[in-house]
Amino acid sequence: MSVSAKIVLRKKPNSRGLYPLAIRITKNRRSTYKLIGHYIDLEYWDSKNSEVKKSHPNSQSLNNLLTSKLSEIRKGIIALQTNNKDASANQIKNEIYKPTSNLTFFDYADEHLEALKSEGKMNRLSTDSAWLSYIKKYYKVKHLTFQEIDERFLMKFKIFLKGNCSLTETTTMNIMVFIRLLYNKAIMDNIVSKELYPFGPGKFKIKFPETIKIGLSEKEIKVIESLDNLSDIESHSLNVWLYSFYFAGMRVSDVLKTRWSQIYDGRLHYRMGKNSKLLSLKIPLKIDKILQEYICNRNNDNDFIFPELKKANLDDPKDLYNKIKTANKKFNKNLKTIALKAGIKKKLTMHIARHTFGHISEDKIPLRALQKLYRHSSITTTINYQSNFIHKAADDALEEVINF
Repeated sequence: MSVSAKIVLRKKPNSRGLYPLAIRITKNRRSTYKLIGHYIDLEYWDSKNSEVKKSHPNSQSLNNLLTSKLSEIRKGIIALQTNNKDASANQIKNEIYKPTSNLTFFDYADEHLEALKSEGKMNRLSTDSAWLSYIKKYYKVKHLTFQEIDERFLMKFKIFLKGNCSLTETTTMNIMVFIRLLYNKAIMDNIVSKELYPFGPGKFKIKFPETIKIGLSEKEIKVIESLDNLSDIESHSLNVWLYSFYFAGMRVSDVLKTRWSQIYDGRLHYRMGKNSKLLSLKIPLKIDKILQEYICNRNNDNDFIFPELKKANLDDPKDLYNKIKTANKKFNKNLKTIALKAGIKKKLTMHIARHTFGHISEDKIPLRALQKLYRHSSITTTINYQSNFIHKAADDALEEVINF
């Protein structure tokens, strides 16, 4: 039985524009593929050596994982050859990856968290770990199989989360999304049959409640821009917030990771940390004014613009995550004081900068333009940021009808 196995990058991207890593099993010039479960940008793939390029921030962890997966499947092929089993490439894959009945939901969840840790996705790791803790609190027995997670289990679990744990509907649905994510992966890995899938039409439905994202108005922005009674630390926090707002609600993690080298030709060039998408934005004059306050602390082009990450261990994702989290907490505390000084009753946080940009954009820019700025894959996500514009359109329509 002449069979080969090789790590490849599949050419069909996902909704985020990233490409899946896979193992290609070939026999008699016929191939089948087993997805690894990780996706990267095309520019990070070394096709000659079948590995992730060193320029990828998590290249070492991913390449170690690829080596492990390739070794695993080659051992499986040797075992089949030893038993003189002759089969097609697809049958070989199914035999090697046949359902593992003793792999529990918690085993699978732990593997998922370990993968997030190896990829340096600390924010996602923290969130998913919290969701998993609620599941363990509800189902105290360690041996929870995927087969046990049916519609009745999910309904009872939902009641527990909202009753015993006093969680909101949104948080409850986020935990259900986490379970659905692992269930889908388990189906792909042949751990559970897709016929047992408990989500979807006629089964358990995941439905988030509508929420209103309240941003600041133009008038309120002008007020905080003109404040002159701020301490140095408050002034710095406001600069970071305005920097985020002026750059279309840039996420705080991306703001703090901005380096001077990313600013050239009158534009900011950066890759979004959340979805790895590239963005190039023209530098507004208001940003220039902020940059002038920090240029004196610039030692070289590779320096961070803002100081919060200058002492971070960039090779340690956990340290980087903790420093961003600490900085964000500090900013939000100072922004609360700034709001009081400005006479603003709305909640002012770093994330509100993003909703403020969406709120003020209203009828100034088309919804599609805002979607492009935010790099949302779905227009539905963008609509939430222009909800006030939608309300305005409905209000205008109402007035048009009744004012006769």
